[in-house]
Amino acid sequence: MSSTRTVAIIVAAGQGLRSGSALPKQFAALAGKPMLAHSHAALAAHPDIDSVLVVIGAGQETMLAEALGDVPFVIGGATRRESVLSGLEALAADAPDRVLIHDAARPFLSATVIDRLIAALDAELGAFPALPVADTLVRDDGTPVPRDGLHRVQTPQAFRFAEVLAAHRTWPEDAEATDDAQMVARSGHTVSIVQGDPMLEKITHPADFSAAEARHAATLRVRTASGYDVHRLVEGEELWLGGLLIPHDKGLSGHSDADVALHAITDALLGTIADGDIGMHFPPSDPQWRGANSAQFLQHAASLIAAQGGIIDFIDLTIICEAPKIGPHRAGMRARIAELLRLEPGQISVKATTTERLGFTGRGEGIAAQAIATIRIGTQ
Repeated sequence: MSSTRTVAIIVAAGQGLRSGSALPKQFAALAGKPMLAHSHAALAAHPDIDSVLVVIGAGQETMLAEALGDVPFVIGGATRRESVLSGLEALAADAPDRVLIHDAARPFLSATVIDRLIAALDAELGAFPALPVADTLVRDDGTPVPRDGLHRVQTPQAFRFAEVLAAHRTWPEDAEATDDAQMVARSGHTVSIVQGDPMLEKITHPADFSAAEARHAATLRVRTASGYDVHRLVEGEELWLGGLLIPHDKGLSGHSDADVALHAITDALLGTIADGDIGMHFPPSDPQWRGANSAQFLQHAASLIAAQGGIIDFIDLTIICEAPKIGPHRAGMRARIAELLRLEPGQISVKATTTERLGFTGRGEGIAAQAIATIRIGTQ
């Protein structure tokens, strides 16, 4: 096995003033999660990347924590070049062999592009992805510009660490660089081009968000899965159902709060990503889940889908019982489930039925629930 260490830097220190978002664009929502979270997940999940460092602007610590949780970061500078240098200097004390430098404004990064860049570093000091220019180009006076040899440069850009750090350290303070490859090339090193990806278009203006959403949607496929759960009704227990505390003379018995509705939805969501069931993630034998709020089970399943770039589209829930009557609580359940999953109530269906007094639900011995979840998730 190779001992080569590779670190990725994500530059996310800008203010995104042209994006039209109330937040800096790297923290704005895109395809179900903050823009920054997409490329961070792709880099962190790649087997050849050992760690990811995020460079943010001063005062953006809270936004970063809300977007990614507790991840390594440093504060950048007033320009992109200064921010990249801040990231490189932070790594210098324990320098990696290779570094990938990526802009958060290019969220949809594929493992294939990362593979190409890392492979290129086996022979070169640096590499960047690019696409050939397809449009006709003209100058202000209408004179055409030949397209031969012209490329649209993308990120991430990959380098041997020592060379890119030296290029940044020696770059003139009064000059700005359009990207890191330019700086390394001007230091006398060859930087190769690998095939880019149309999904890596940069997001700058408000219209770019909708275009990026459309590109992302085209890569997703629909998955549907079902979930089912049953719990006994007993005296002396609270009745939690659909995330609400329902007045009733009996409650559901279970290791957690026994909310069969949320349990059924949780299993349906886990099924869409083929990730087992609720008992696998929260074993009844584990005392830490005794009396636990089932909302955390549901949100855990949703977070696993989000981590894979998935989007929850719709939940259809059916509660099976003779009592209590579900009708008076239907709207509240829809609102609560939507809140927990960060969806609109219109994306949640709650229905109820009886078994005509047949079976354990008909005798009032328990409550059952079944759910169907529909999501969209990437093909990779």
